[in-house]
Amino acid sequence: MAETLESIAQNAKLASYSLASLDTLTKNNALEAVANNIEQNKDIILKENEKDLKEAQKLLESGEINKSTYNRLKLDENKMRDMVQGIRDVKHLEDPVNKKLWAMGMDTGLDLYRVSCPIGVIGVIFEARPDVIPQICSLAIKSANAVILKGGKEAYNTNVILTKLIKEAVSQSGNFPESAINLIFSREEVAQMLSMDKYIDLIIPRGGNALVQYIKSNTKIPVMGHADGICHIYIDEKADVKKATDICIDAKTQYPSACNAVETVLVHESLLENYLPQLVIEYEKAGVTVKACERCKEFVPHVQLATKEDWATEYGDKIISIKAVKDIFDAIAHINVYGSGHTDCIISEDKQSIDIFMNLVDSAGVFANASTRFADGFRYGLGAEVGISTAKTHARGPVGLEGLVIYKYKMYGSGQTVAPYADGKKTFIHQRII
Repeated sequence: MAETLESIAQNAKLASYSLASLDTLTKNNALEAVANNIEQNKDIILKENEKDLKEAQKLLESGEINKSTYNRLKLDENKMRDMVQGIRDVKHLEDPVNKKLWAMGMDTGLDLYRVSCPIGVIGVIFEARPDVIPQICSLAIKSANAVILKGGKEAYNTNVILTKLIKEAVSQSGNFPESAINLIFSREEVAQMLSMDKYIDLIIPRGGNALVQYIKSNTKIPVMGHADGICHIYIDEKADVKKATDICIDAKTQYPSACNAVETVLVHESLLENYLPQLVIEYEKAGVTVKACERCKEFVPHVQLATKEDWATEYGDKIISIKAVKDIFDAIAHINVYGSGHTDCIISEDKQSIDIFMNLVDSAGVFANASTRFADGFRYGLGAEVGISTAKTHARGPVGLEGLVIYKYKMYGSGQTVAPYADGKKTFIHQRII
């Protein structure tokens, strides 16, 4: 008899209680076992992925999915290598659980500690991104959280084999509850999952705007994620234009469907005549469709006219919109209105301009003279990421291990009661220990 989602969630909750007591060596051994099992079964994984790609090709041809979704679905040798390396990188990270974050001596023999602890049960809902599974599971193992994974139907075969291999490896490591890692399939189960605030402590969506907005609107469970990846590059009047071109091309073309790919380039008006045409030529050489504002079209009249809707669009493809701005403050204002709070960059050799941009742009990642494609947990050295958050609470930007723990207060006393302090007979000393 198939296990119901409620029983899966209940068992995951029970598993989360025992996971919190696992020591670092046990978790690291489990991660190495997972990396080995995936590495040894790479060919099987790629064969299962081929099944998904074959079906996805039909969906692509019928218009049911776009090229961006198809690209995210595909695994190759490079992605497999990064997948395994990401797991091992997590293994070598510092254990985030049971760390003393802060401590206060309240009185003699009465000490208070703030100590990191797992969040509990994390529900992850993602679309055609099978490499999410090892990323999430490795971070969950290290941070001692239970997970319930819901992947897109397009990656069904890949999701199943990856989860199977991970569960096999973990179960052979000892001390890991079988129900710590779970995979569910149906769309109906998503709605059920979102109602289970009794068992699930956090929901992380990995997908497009529609998915994220649906989840945020239909659950009482805290949601960590981002709806859009509308990233900007501002080319300042004091930019090194060679750097600007290299970065702009990389940020758009290296992986156009990524959420950290640039979608809008803002160009200082002093660069329109002598530099903008060069940038457009390079974009067109790279196969990028260019859209531009009316002011820019005076200098590159052959490109498409950008509309207000373009400034608020995540293309996820080889399309770029370009807009002229009169100064850095005009650029910042545009970003703070149309940006998604993901990652934005300034190209400039002027330290004062860089500082202004860094301080005033309200995004999770603010870069100077570097591609927006660096906004990634693996590249940040987080080992892997569960997603990128544009929220301003708990975790922001690429979320790795530290974003999967919270804290509790532990107090150690020696028989104290509150009454003497309330009556004024005793006073707190409040001396910081840590």
